[in-house]
Amino acid sequence: MSKPFCTLFALSIILVTCHAQTLNTSTTCEPSKCGNLNISYPFWKKSNTNVQEFCGYPEFGLECLDDQAILILPTNRYQVTDINYDNHSITLIDIDVLGQPCPRARHNVSLHNLPLSFSSLDFNLSFYFNCSSYPSSIQPIGCMKHDKYQSYVFKTGDGAESNGYDWLRRCEEHVVVTVKKDEIEISGLITGFGDAMQKGFVLDWMRAQDCAVCEESNGYCRFDQATKQSRCLCSEGRTEAKSCKKGKINWKVKLLIAITTGVMGGFMICIIICCTKCMSSTKVKLWFTLKNDQRIESFLKHHGALAQKRYKFSEVKKMTNSFKVKLGEGGFGAVYKGELLSGCPVAVKILNASKGNGEDFINEVASISRTSHVNIVTLLGFSLEGRKKALIYEFMPNGSLDKFIYNKGLETTASLSWDNLWQIAIGIARGLEYLHSGCNTRILHFDIKPHNILLDENLCPKISDFGLAKLFPRKDSIVSLSYARGTIGYVAPEVCNKHFGGISHKSDVYSYGMMLLEMVGVKKNINAETSQTSEYFPDWIYKRLEQGRDLTTDGVIATQETEIARKMTIVGLWCVQTIPQERPTMSKVIEMLEGNMNSLEMPPKSVLSSPARSVPEFTTSSLQSG
Repeated sequence: MSKPFCTLFALSIILVTCHAQTLNTSTTCEPSKCGNLNISYPFWKKSNTNVQEFCGYPEFGLECLDDQAILILPTNRYQVTDINYDNHSITLIDIDVLGQPCPRARHNVSLHNLPLSFSSLDFNLSFYFNCSSYPSSIQPIGCMKHDKYQSYVFKTGDGAESNGYDWLRRCEEHVVVTVKKDEIEISGLITGFGDAMQKGFVLDWMRAQDCAVCEESNGYCRFDQATKQSRCLCSEGRTEAKSCKKGKINWKVKLLIAITTGVMGGFMICIIICCTKCMSSTKVKLWFTLKNDQRIESFLKHHGALAQKRYKFSEVKKMTNSFKVKLGEGGFGAVYKGELLSGCPVAVKILNASKGNGEDFINEVASISRTSHVNIVTLLGFSLEGRKKALIYEFMPNGSLDKFIYNKGLETTASLSWDNLWQIAIGIARGLEYLHSGCNTRILHFDIKPHNILLDENLCPKISDFGLAKLFPRKDSIVSLSYARGTIGYVAPEVCNKHFGGISHKSDVYSYGMMLLEMVGVKKNINAETSQTSEYFPDWIYKRLEQGRDLTTDGVIATQETEIARKMTIVGLWCVQTIPQERPTMSKVIEMLEGNMNSLEMPPKSVLSSPARSVPEFTTSSLQSG
C-alpha cells in the first residue's frame, strides 16, 4: 500500500471518529432571576444557579450581588438595571457613580471585542477635570470647585468644547462618559449630569458571529469549555456544530459522507500545498495584509465611543502639506509637522507599512485612548486606509528630550538647567505612575528612553510612542511576552532572560532609571562609536558617586546644584537594580525625588557589571519589532 494512500486512509478514519462523536446532554438553559431582573439567553448567571456559562455568550455572564446584576466590561464593573430582549438592548450604570450627588467620572467606556455596540439612544459627555486656567465665560461644575482648579462638562463635539480653547493642555484629566439622550437637557448640563449618570446608558448586543446561524435555526448558542468553540443547543436537548435545521440521516449515510469528506479533504490538502508552493510571495503578503486590516477595523468598530477623530488619508496629506516638514523618525515610522483646519499645530506619525502586523497601530490607539494625563501625549485622531496608517498627536514645540541631553551638535539647542532636569524627571515619573496604577487596565510602555519623551513649550514632559506597549489587568503582577521588546541599553534584564525574574511594571522602572542616569551623566548609553567592551554605564556612575567625583562627563556643576545631581543619581541606581523586586515603584521614585536628600540610602551595586553587554545580544530592529 502506497504511503500517500495510507495517509489519506488514516485521515478518513480520524474524520469518521470526530464526526461520530456527539455531545449528549439533557441540560437545558432555564431563565433565572437576580432581584427583579430576568436573566436568560444570551446572558447567564455566574453563581447560585444551575445555569452555566454554556447557556449564553461567554462574555455575558452576570454576577448577582445583593440582588443587583453586575456586568464586567474591560474598563469597569456596571450594574444592569434593564435587559430588553425584544430590541436587544441592555441598560448599565457605572458602579463608581451610584449614590453620589456629584459623581466623578473616572474612565471611558471601552467595549473592546465584545458583541456590543453603543445605542442611538445615547450621547457622550466630555469632562475636563482640575483645569489650572479657564475662560471666565464658561460656567464650571459648581460641586467640584476647588481653590486652584475648576472642572467642566460639555456635550462631546459641541461648539462650547471646540471654541479654540486648549482644554487638554490646561486640565489634568479628560474623560468621556456615555448617558441617555432623554435624561438630560443640553442647557442643564452643569446641574443635570449627575442625575443622567445615575440613570446609566444603553448598549445594543449583536449576534456573536459564530452564533448567528444557530439562532436563526431557533437554537441556543452555547460555549463548549472542552473544545473552546460555540455549539448549537437544540430544543430536544441535542447539540449540533452550527445549526438545528438538519434532517434525520441514518448512520450508514453519515459514515459514507464522513469517508467521502475525508478522502476529498485529503486531496484538497495536497492541492492546497502544491498551490501554496507555487504562489508568489506578493500574493501571500496581500492575503495577510487584508486579514490584518480586517482585524484593525474590527478593533476600531468596538471602540466607537472614543473621542479621537478618524481622518481620510487625503486629509492627512493636506494637513501635512504633502509631508513637507519632517520632525523625526522612529522604529515604527516617520513624524511630520501638520496643522488642523482650526490652525492647531499637530505631529503626524506615518506608520511603516512594511513593519509588524498592525499591532503597533492597535497598541497606540488602545493605550492612549485609555489615558488622560498631563504627562502623557494626547492622541487627537487617526487615519486607516488599507496599508496607510497615521496617528495624529498634539504638537510638542521643543521636540524630544534626547536632543537636549545629547545636544546632537546643534548650536541652537538650549541647554537645560539642573532644576529643569529635575522637574522633567518628576514629570516622567508621574506619567509612568499613572500608566502603572492610575488606570483600570495597567499599561506597560516597554520603550522608555529620551527619544520617546516629548517637551511642550514649558518643558513639561510627555511620554509618547506606545507602539510596543502592552495592556494587562491590574491584578496581574507578572506578565508574559512572546519575545523581547524595547531598545538596547534600556531593556531590563528580565525582558531578555527570564532567570532574572518575571516581567512586570518594574521593567519600565529599569528603563526609567537608565534614562535618569543619562540625564545626570550627559552620556549616551548606546553609542555606535563606543567599543563593545566599554564599561557598563551604571558601574561608571556608581564609581564616580562613591569617589565623590563630578557626575557629568562634560563640565563642572555649581555647588548648589550638586544635591539635585546626586539625588537623581541615587534614584537612578535604585531603579536599575538587577532583581526586579529590589527596584522601587514609580510612586516611591516620586517620593524619593521630591524628598530630602539625607533620607536617601545608597543602593547596593548592581549585579550586572562590565563588560557592558551582560544580556543576550539583540539587534535594535529585532527588539523594536513589537
